[in-house]
Amino acid sequence: MIVYLHGFNSTPASHKARTLKAYMEGRGLGHLFTCPALPHCPADAARVIGDQIERCKTAELTLVGSSLGGFYATYFAEKHRCRAVLIQPAVLPYVGLQALLGPQQNLHTGERYELTREHLAGWRALAVERVDPERYLLLLEAGDEVLDWREAARKYEGARTVIRGGGDHTLLSFPEHIPRILAFAGIAPRA
Repeated sequence: MIVYLHGFNSTPASHKARTLKAYMEGRGLGHLFTCPALPHCPADAARVIGDQIERCKTAELTLVGSSLGGFYATYFAEKHRCRAVLIQPAVLPYVGLQALLGPQQNLHTGERYELTREHLAGWRALAVERVDPERYLLLLEAGDEVLDWREAARKYEGARTVIRGGGDHTLLSFPEHIPRILAFAGIAPRA
């Protein structure tokens, strides 16, 4: 089972979530994909993710997290000892998002809210200092204009890692990584 965790101010309607879902559905694997809508509040997002993981308990689980979703995926991969694919993951969102404190708007839903220091404290509470690199597949593009890919490369040193030159925060090369993601998750694509 793949649980896709979208990024900051995003939704299950994000390009990568839709692309992965369509790829899996096109190969008869749609039943092995889910992407919960994550609330902006870290504690609420953690509760939603935890509930989704509980529903998947009987299946082999792989988390796929993009940006802030990669931060959440790290927390839950270590907590539940499962695999995670991290796409341009946020390593320290409680530091990096300080610059965005104030009014926010979800890119897909239009929902407005205030990003506060409580959000930062909530992410800090979910921080994992040390990771088991064997759990992870790390997908990075060096042209990321939002996050420094080198922070992720350092944090997940020893993980299976693909670093591409150029690109951007959206991971332009994402579609070509899908077979690698499914293989890492132990899911054999059908023709």
